[in-house]
Amino acid sequence: MKILLTGSLGHIGLPLAQLLHQHELTIITSKEDRTAAIKALYLSNLLKTLTGKSTQQHIQEKIIEKAKEQLSTTGLSVSEITYGLGFDYPQSFSKLFKAKTQLAPLEFRNSFN
Repeated sequence: MKILLTGSLGHIGLPLAQLLHQHELTIITSKEDRTAAIKALYLSNLLKTLTGKSTQQHIQEKIIEKAKEQLSTTGLSVSEITYGLGFDYPQSFSKLFKAKTQLAPLEFRNSFN
């Protein structure tokens, strides 16, 4: 998916930019093609209208999906998975994972054994 935004992207922060990259979303900035530009707020509102979910919810769902896949099919540690998904702290990832799945990452992994 390609998303065209105008202006500076400094306000979105590095973690979001990493997540967009990791989840195969591309942000293109162009001052020359303002007619094709989609403002971030418009895009977020459109996504919410079309799907009933916020951008954050979509990103979190994709993160949890990838984490589940890695926990169930690889021997990577939770820390390795955490950093690979763009988190700086395993505690932040574990908190999100538990909130979305009602299981800690290791509990989820152990459910396959």
